Amino acid sequence: MRRTLLAVLFFVALVAIWAALVHAKICSPVLLPSPRSVMDYLTSSARDGTLFSASTVTLRRLLVGYFTGLAIGLPLGLLTASLKFAEDTVGVLALGLQTLPSVCWVPLALLWFGQTEGAMLFVIIMETVWSVVIATDTGVRTISPIFARAARTMGSGPFHRWIHVILPASLPHLISGMKQGWAFAWRSLMAAEIYVTILTGFGLRHLLHCGRELNAMDQVIGIMLVIVLIGLLADKILFSPWERFLHRRWGTGRT
Repeated sequence: MRRTLLAVLFFVALVAIWAALVHAKICSPVLLPSPRSVMDYLTSSARDGTLFSASTVTLRRLLVGYFTGLAIGLPLGLLTASLKFAEDTVGVLALGLQTLPSVCWVPLALLWFGQTEGAMLFVIIMETVWSVVIATDTGVRTISPIFARAARTMGSGPFHRWIHVILPASLPHLISGMKQGWAFAWRSLMAAEIYVTILTGFGLRHLLHCGRELNAMDQVIGIMLVIVLIGLLADKILFSPWERFLHRRWGTGRT
């Protein structure tokens, strides 16, 4: 309860500082709108359905691309952690491609798929897969080898060791890799939505771009806050509960 109260006070203080800067006219209202202006925009866009529609479109693209990338990246990461050949080939490829900024995939996606949903999904998947591969490979390698040795001395076969020893022990690291993949998927989608203009729905990044074109900073800051809020909710709902549970289960959580 005390931690929650302190966190609330911290964010209230940030909003108060923001409002004080606007009131003191240190910055132009065109460049830094007041919290009330941003709240008015969010309220009006929520009432007319614009915000909900854009959020739904963005989340749909994000979830499809993310889980597809996850389904590809997790097995590849486990493969690179278990086979030397996969480490020297797929692992090196993942390390190289992960360094590419997400915007670099956009021209290729447009040439291959055109102005379609497939172009956006391609960018998200390519940005998610390689980060998940590297995080999964690293997570499996950080497991103490004594676990596998103990299982081997008790007669555990390779398949049994992977299912009942290595995978359970690496789950905290796998969840961290999934969270990292989620962050990369978000960033890649924001890059894709601005360059891939399609008629199947305008997402949050399109609203952000329209706000910039119209010099509507209340819209720009409002959409940024929505993106941050969705990211925080995803972490609190999807990832944090599993991380806490697994760390308690393995006795690696903070006391």
